[in-house]
Amino acid sequence: MEPLTKKITIDRNSPVPLYFQFAQQLQRLIEIGDLPPGTRLNNEIAMADQFGLSRPTMRQAMQHLVDKGLLARKRGVGTEVVTNRIRRQVEFTSLYEDLEREARRPGTKVLSIDTVPAEEGVAAALCVKAGVPVLAIERLRFADDQPIALMRNYLPADLIELTAEALADGGLYQLLRQSGIRLTTAEQTIGARRATAAEAKLLEESRGATLLTMTRTAYDGSGKPVEYGSHVYRASRYSFEMTVVAH
Repeated sequence: MEPLTKKITIDRNSPVPLYFQFAQQLQRLIEIGDLPPGTRLNNEIAMADQFGLSRPTMRQAMQHLVDKGLLARKRGVGTEVVTNRIRRQVEFTSLYEDLEREARRPGTKVLSIDTVPAEEGVAAALCVKAGVPVLAIERLRFADDQPIALMRNYLPADLIELTAEALADGGLYQLLRQSGIRLTTAEQTIGARRATAAEAKLLEESRGATLLTMTRTAYDGSGKPVEYGSHVYRASRYSFEMTVVAH
């Protein structure tokens, strides 16, 4: 492997802080696969000497990437590249499709699939009366064999026949399209909260870890709501991205 000194350049005349220059370039090498998960880095003192940076500057750069979930400090091992965070554009696609597009080997464990009475929040989203039967699905989504999201979805009970096998092999939106259901618009809200004990265990996070949240109601061409989702994502492994345009 080519040494990092050949791939990372520090511009001391740039207004960008030195730690951030280093962190940005190292992050890019992780994201493009030049530094795959499991790669061990030299200790911070040695790296500071290699790049002519002060030790506090190098420590700040490495901590920046630890905080972003790209590096991990392991006792007796040193600093190691971990599975790089998944960045998802906020657009009308399923998580399964996004993972396939990024070649991240999506996987699914179907935790439950059942017909249940609609709770008030679900009923309001699907424009049905509370207590009306709806199809409830709970899945654990993986990327490269690592759990990243716990997904709960609700659909009108008579909309489509779904099996655990079909859901384990593909995305929900893909199955809807295959059944002739065309999704055209969605309303979506993104937030954050602490993980419950059950969520932390499933997602292999510490109890009380920060999770990203997303709720989404999807509509067909006639404007009828056909799916309501309530998902949580590991903030250490996942982020949403959006483009903001000035008017």
